Amino acid sequence: MKRLLAIALLSVCSCCLHAQAVDATVCDVLQNPANYNGKIVRIKGTVSASLDRFAIEGAGCGQRINDIWLTYPEGTKAKSGPLAVVELLPAHNYNQPLDGSPRAPVTLDKSKDFKEFDSLLSAQFKENSMCLACTKNKVSATLVGRIDSVGGAGWTRDKDNKVVSWSGFGNLNAYTARMVLQSVSDVTAQPIDYSKAAADTKADVPDAASSVDDPVAHGHAAAKAFGATSGAGEQIERAVSVYGKPGDKNGVVIAFGPANELPKGEETKGPDDSPDGVLYVCTFSKDRLPGEALTRAIVHSGVLVAQMRTPVAGTEHDSLYEIEYRALGTTAFSAIASGQKTITYYGGHVLWNTQWPAADRSGMLDKAMKAELADEGLTQ
Repeated sequence: MKRLLAIALLSVCSCCLHAQAVDATVCDVLQNPANYNGKIVRIKGTVSASLDRFAIEGAGCGQRINDIWLTYPEGTKAKSGPLAVVELLPAHNYNQPLDGSPRAPVTLDKSKDFKEFDSLLSAQFKENSMCLACTKNKVSATLVGRIDSVGGAGWTRDKDNKVVSWSGFGNLNAYTARMVLQSVSDVTAQPIDYSKAAADTKADVPDAASSVDDPVAHGHAAAKAFGATSGAGEQIERAVSVYGKPGDKNGVVIAFGPANELPKGEETKGPDDSPDGVLYVCTFSKDRLPGEALTRAIVHSGVLVAQMRTPVAGTEHDSLYEIEYRALGTTAFSAIASGQKTITYYGGHVLWNTQWPAADRSGMLDKAMKAELADEGLTQ
């Protein structure tokens, strides 16, 4: 009887959620997360979607990540969102208590405004060279949805530097707050300028549509191309080795499907055990990662998992900025090993170009990676 009553109360609340929406800014939510947890909030802001980011942008909030992660209710089947996300979930043998408190359900209004929002955010910039997760637009809009928040996103490690607990949302569970979208209105496109990147990479015409049957094996091959004693090759190998061999149940799960919806099982234990009680679920939107782009995403996400599971000495407390910096560099190395002349990222940042003077390549790569991370709202 009590369970039926709780379900009924949740149903009543969900019917009234839109009328009770609270107006707030991104900074309001990030600076006072407990005040907004579980509430339906209305935010006027700008949304961007890149390789492993789907967020309502903020600025000057005084946080390491000045964004609110955006996600759709399960089963939305939208086109927009990140292309590769790593999320930490409890394995069957996870030995820490879980917060199983139910959250009020959210139903997305798939209105004409939402369809325009989804279309604008999923439109891809097309050019001859590989442009990874290069969406044409950011989108400004009024967004209404449920806010889920924590006092501080991050991870706790034991004496052996193994992750034993975590809190937060989105990629690597690194975001303090998440909005589960209920409705969107006042949609306006903000085109991203890729003209300079297109001019710099116009001579590169890779076969981006070529089939890669096994992107993990392709990643191993890229590592070998540098040679056994190469630092770049070791970084790539470290990234792809986290996935193990086919059939391994090592706690790293590759899933192909939407990376833009609420993760399944975040409040319950998973069906499988893991060596450290943690499942690292790597979700890839395969249809939007053609050819070798999927290998690049596999390498990028592998760096994130490797850093969480077996951090290099002295990097155990790296921020998302520092981890993503390392992932960008390793992904660029994998492109070089595969013979790509260039690789461009979201926002028009060229991370590699064989036309760069040899003496300037390291500095130009560093500059491009920092510009990319700044565009993604990350601070050191």
